[in-house]
Amino acid sequence: MNEVFLDTETTGLSFKDGHKIVEIACVETRDLIPTGNIFHRLINPKRSVPDEAFNVHGFSEKFLSDKDSFDQVADEFLNFIKGKNIIIHNAPFDLSFLNGELKLIKKDEIDKTLVIDSLEIARNKFPGTSNSLDSLCKKFNIDLSKRTKHNALLDCELLREVYINLLDVKEPKFNLTAKNTQPTIINNKNYNKDILEISEEEIKLNKDFIKKELKKNFY
Repeated sequence: MNEVFLDTETTGLSFKDGHKIVEIACVETRDLIPTGNIFHRLINPKRSVPDEAFNVHGFSEKFLSDKDSFDQVADEFLNFIKGKNIIIHNAPFDLSFLNGELKLIKKDEIDKTLVIDSLEIARNKFPGTSNSLDSLCKKFNIDLSKRTKHNALLDCELLREVYINLLDVKEPKFNLTAKNTQPTIINNKNYNKDILEISEEEIKLNKDFIKKELKKNFY
């Protein structure tokens, strides 16, 4: 089963208080190796963006005003995550917004049994310490230089690196699940066929040299 690393940006902290999603990003992986498939949409929340939220992600109400609304991207989003494990940092926050939006447009909510909360894993591994995405990146020496603002797509990639470290697995580099796992057999027999011919004189000189050295070093 493929995985999806998911992150959202919003206008505030609570969907129940009328706040909305302004960005959704999903990065698909297989065995934690990116497949190259992503879902990324900026969303018109059809409401104001408070200064506190703007300072976090940098998306203004004017900038978002010509973007699609959630109901216009919902089907594509649901198709992208369908049947995949979904990895989210602080999953209750993102799910409250996503399922709140889905419920408003009468769509099926995200199956929580498919969701893995990386924050829970981090808290179990590092109890009593800060386990924000920033803190974990610093703990695992993951480069944060590009994260001048919160960006859902960048955060998905950072989360993937954090998750790999939380599971104590090596960074995957190659797709080891390729169908052709048979060893490669070299059938070309034309390699290394140069034959050096030694003259009779060279053979005689070599034999004389060996006899001389044996007599010299025998005792």
